[in-house]
Amino acid sequence: MNTEISSTQLIERDKKYVSPAIYRYTDIAFARGEGPFLYDFEGNRYYDFAAGIATMNVGHNHPRVVAAITEQAGILIHAAAHVGYMQPYVEILEKLISLAPMPIDQGKGILLNSGSEAVETAIKLARAVSGRSMLLAFLDSFHGRPMGALSLTASSSGYRKHLEPFLGGVEHVPYPNCYRCPFGHKNHSREDCCGTWRDFIQMTLDKLVHPDDLAAIIVEPIIGEGGYIVPPDDFLPTLREVCDRTGALLIADEVQTGMGRTGKWYGVENWNVAPDIIALGKAIGGGLPLGATLARADLMDAWWPAAHGSTFGGNPIACRAGLESIAIIAEEGLLENAVTVGDHIQTLFKAVQNELSIIGDVRGKGLMIGVELVNHQNQPVTVEQVKQIIKKLGKAGVVMTKCGQNALRIAPALSITCDMADEVVDIIIKVLKDFVKEF
Repeated sequence: MNTEISSTQLIERDKKYVSPAIYRYTDIAFARGEGPFLYDFEGNRYYDFAAGIATMNVGHNHPRVVAAITEQAGILIHAAAHVGYMQPYVEILEKLISLAPMPIDQGKGILLNSGSEAVETAIKLARAVSGRSMLLAFLDSFHGRPMGALSLTASSSGYRKHLEPFLGGVEHVPYPNCYRCPFGHKNHSREDCCGTWRDFIQMTLDKLVHPDDLAAIIVEPIIGEGGYIVPPDDFLPTLREVCDRTGALLIADEVQTGMGRTGKWYGVENWNVAPDIIALGKAIGGGLPLGATLARADLMDAWWPAAHGSTFGGNPIACRAGLESIAIIAEEGLLENAVTVGDHIQTLFKAVQNELSIIGDVRGKGLMIGVELVNHQNQPVTVEQVKQIIKKLGKAGVVMTKCGQNALRIAPALSITCDMADEVVDIIIKVLKDFVKEF
């Protein structure tokens, strides 16, 4: 690889050959990464608070992950799980299942290439083994861009533009967003939620989806792409009760919340809820493409041979990188660190809310934090304004993306320190103060 080029030269080549469908949040060309930092071709350093979109949980180029990749590349790169058995494939599923909540901790799984594929696998499994057709998903959710997963995604019509018809048998209901209630109620906190979402789910089962036809409810424990929305504490337990009552399966989309992002191995653990199926992606590959669908053993055993598969899913190198990343998270205490530093970051933003009115809401768990930005009327700032702020942050040395229409998405490596967080939050606050002056 030629590293003698400039960032400008690489960006010009990119614009010539890469589809504009690949949107870039920043104008930065990344040459290398190390720990919580990214560097451009001129050697400028940036705090990476996007972490490959919540993927690089142990940071960039962790020496142990690099060593595991290098070692495995010298042993076996690819042979395909359909052809024979591979040790890394079995070992990472053993580890993922052992960390999962009951009853999936005694379950089985299948490996894929991404979170989107894991979601598609989950809905195929639910329909196949239940003999039912209907799926219940949530507004503001993001489950992926392939056509099956996209049929469930409902965080932006831009993802769905010109693509109808989608997968049939999908209904959407509102996700409880207590800061900006979808039912128009004001001044509710998560602890004082209006609860109208419960009635809406029941109305959907009464009028649109017969309970006998409901194969599964699929839900993100915390809404990801749609705004890092944390639900009220009775939300996931209520979904579990609805599934138990109707005989439907509960699918937890843990693509973004899994592998320590919220301070737990799985986001559902924050509410002590047991799903029937879990979809994983992003961080489980240690930076390499890997997805997984885990489920109760009886569900997986009811799926007949060759019902599903993947040529590259469970690639040995990605499995080794994922296994090493999991070990690092456990041995370096990164679950606990995510909670400590995440709480610290939220405290820093909440401390300036009164003097910095653009900060409307600060929410999250662990190092999955959303900072919702509002105008003087407490209405969401525009998408374009958020994009401007993110580009300004890039120029100030912080790489970040948005979530939802108007929230900054804070999802750094789980290894960052409070001192690092102080430095980054200071930069963000300065950029926000300067932006407010331009309102």
